[in-house]
Amino acid sequence: MRTALTALLAFAAGVLLMLGLAHHAPPASQPEATGSHVAATASAPAPSSTSGNDEDSTASDNWPDQAPSPEQVIYAQRGMVHKAVSELGPRVAGRPNLYVLAFAADGGEDVFRNEAEYAAKMFPARFGAGTHVMVLENNPATLEQHPLATWSNLEDALDGLAGVMKPDEDILLLYLTTHGDEDHNLLVDMDPLPLDQIGASDLADILDKRPFKWKVLVVNACYSGGFVPEVRGPGTLVITAARADRSSFGCGADSDVTYFGHAWLVNALSRTPDFIEAYRQAAGEIAQWEQKDKLTPSEPQMDVGAGIAAQLALWRQHISQGAPVPFKAATSTANAPHSITPR
Repeated sequence: MRTALTALLAFAAGVLLMLGLAHHAPPASQPEATGSHVAATASAPAPSSTSGNDEDSTASDNWPDQAPSPEQVIYAQRGMVHKAVSELGPRVAGRPNLYVLAFAADGGEDVFRNEAEYAAKMFPARFGAGTHVMVLENNPATLEQHPLATWSNLEDALDGLAGVMKPDEDILLLYLTTHGDEDHNLLVDMDPLPLDQIGASDLADILDKRPFKWKVLVVNACYSGGFVPEVRGPGTLVITAARADRSSFGCGADSDVTYFGHAWLVNALSRTPDFIEAYRQAAGEIAQWEQKDKLTPSEPQMDVGAGIAAQLALWRQHISQGAPVPFKAATSTANAPHSITPR
């Protein structure tokens, strides 16, 4: 499934050259199903200057005028990932640490960015020292603030985390939020960059190549239950927003946070530090919302691998819980609340 990312830089540079781009833009600082579609993303980088015709302007609609060019963004990624890893707080010795990697993969909707950036605030505030968070996200507004949520950056970030964690003691929490399709692929999109999609078997392969013994994998997307058979295993807690053949809800232009993000991240983890109990509470709350809205139940899924519950319990013994963190959208829609108080 994956196209060769090793050819990406040459591809981008070649397209830019053919288009005659000799200069770059100056750097500067009702509910919809979460996975209702996965669009093709293998389009060429948009020009940083426009010729005035409709085709050119449409191609660059999603790219900010004052941002670095697509080629500059691509070249910056490795350094941005390494910088983000280097800025993680020091590991707390003598106890399991929690390392959270939030991966918001669809640059076309702010709801995914909102969840990733909320996770970056909530986890350390709620669970204190020994909690470390890194964000990969695709969003036109954060091209210079966070590394992109791409296949290559995911691998780079995991390699970086493996270097600072104690992989046989610490816990990796990977929170993926985007659209999903019926073939169990996650949409990875930052138009006009040609990015590879990530399927269930791809994610399993990525993780199998790395030394993390203890993992919590949260897949917030439609049809995400299809990831369970691929990524389940000893030492792994898998939580998904829907079963393999169902949509989940709450994305789109009218939403600040998905149903699952609201129920699990904002509400349940404000009441309990137990990820398994938080899943149970969130699943019940989501079922109530879906019944009220007359939606086909998404039926979130959970799989608890051998040993992970005990390791999470050991982690909880050492945390000092902070107050619940109100959800505040990094960017808010006109029709949705700017903040949500956990309940």
